[in-house]
Formats: sequence, C-alpha cells, structure tokens
Amino acid sequence: MQKEVPEAGPTAPAYPISSVNNALRLLLLFREQQAVRLTEACQYLGVAHSTAHRLLAMLAYHGFVRQEPGSRAYVAGPALVDVGLAVVQALDIRGQARPVLEELAAQFDETAHLAVLEGNCIRYLDAVESSRSLRVTPRTGALVPAHCTSVGKALLAELSTSQLWEIYPEPSRLETRTRQSISTLGRLEKELAEVRTRGYAINRGESEEGVGSVAIALRGLGQHSAGMALAAPTSRVTDKRMTEMAKALFDVLKRSPYLDAVRQVD
Repeated sequence: MQKEVPEAGPTAPAYPISSVNNALRLLLLFREQQAVRLTEACQYLGVAHSTAHRLLAMLAYHGFVRQEPGSRAYVAGPALVDVGLAVVQALDIRGQARPVLEELAAQFDETAHLAVLEGNCIRYLDAVESSRSLRVTPRTGALVPAHCTSVGKALLAELSTSQLWEIYPEPSRLETRTRQSISTLGRLEKELAEVRTRGYAINRGESEEGVGSVAIALRGLGQHSAGMALAAPTSRVTDKRMTEMAKALFDVLKRSPYLDAVRQVD
C-alpha cells in the first residue's frame, strides 16, 4: 500500500524579522479568540511584557486592534475588519462576475476583464481570454492608472468632483502610459462627463499601444467600485463595434442575478 505524502507547508523566509513575525502572529491569534489580554500575548509569543505591549500599541496605532476601556483586552480593530471584508468582497465579486465574463468573451471572442478601483488606479481581478491569435492578454493582478483605462474611467465617472480631486491631489500632470493617455485633470473631467452622457467608457491605446476597450461600472454588493470591460486590438474596435460591445455588456448583465450596470447606453 502506498503511503500518503503530507502536503508541504509554507516555507519560512530565509531572513525573518522577529518583530514583524510576532505582530503577524498576534493578528492570527484573533482567528482563535475574540479578545487577547496583554498577559496572553506575552505567553503566546514568549516575549517580555514590554515587548508585547509595544507590539499591541503599534497594531492599535494602525487600527488593526483596539483596546476595550473596561476589560483592557485587545479586540479586532477597524483596519483588520476592513482588510478581511475587502478580501472577501473581492472574491465574491469574482464569483458573481465570472459567468458574465465568460458569456461576453464567447459572444465577441474578445478578452473580458473585471477590475476594481484602488485610489486612482484599478486592480484587475479576473479575465476570460479571447481565443484569437491576435488578442489582448489578461491583466489579472495588475495595477494600472485608472485614467488610462476604459474600466477606470467608468469607475471614476461615478465619483463626485471633490472625490476626484481627493485622489488626484496634483492635477497639473497625470501619469501617462502612451501618447494617447490623458495627461491633465481638466481633460479627464471632460472625458468623465462624456462617459456619464454616453453611459459607458472607451479607451483607444491609452494604457497600451494598439489596445482598445469598452467598459461600464457595475452595481453590486451595494457599491459602485467594480467595473467590467471588453478589450481588443484597435484594428477590430471601430466606433460601431464599441457601441455593440457596450450594449452587449448591458444586455448580459440584465440576466445576471447578482450584478447590474450603473448606467444605460444612451
């Protein structure tokens, strides 16, 4: 009988930093119990009272834990809760959006992307790739300036003027990726006004030469932070086809039980 080989655990780093290691171990302790006292932290880490106190004070400073006034025990703070919720939400959006991405990619045989807004950038969460020889490759995991992409512009169009200025504190010149990229906040504001009127955002070689796309903002999980795009080589993205792709995005989303479009095609 063949013996089962146990799965290998994660490999420890070659040069561990003890303070970071202890801080992370403390955070992991909250998976097992709701509150941690200072004496428990000392025993758990095997460190002096003063060391455990400094670690918890630093975690509290960044909002990862907070100390209850009555018991003086430490409980999960808002930052730790926010991080956990953000990860769960991202995974949830991916699961809900996957069927829509697959249907769009199959209908046009172009690459479909899902992304979320992170400050003034977008993070690509998932993609379904086209089967064509000449195609746009997935960008899953990549962080790209929002104003250089169609999906980023679709999401930026949902912000108020004050919110937009907050994430672009230096409006004189924006980061560019190509010669077609929007380079000033004033030009971006005009583009976003067009997105709101049109109902969807477009991109022609602004994030990468030769790549065009159409995108819309999604209404899902109570917020407008996720967007979906269809991307193709600019040789295949005529004005007419962009309109067809945008309408298809809305039509497919109408059949989704979880997601919906923020706007409609004008």
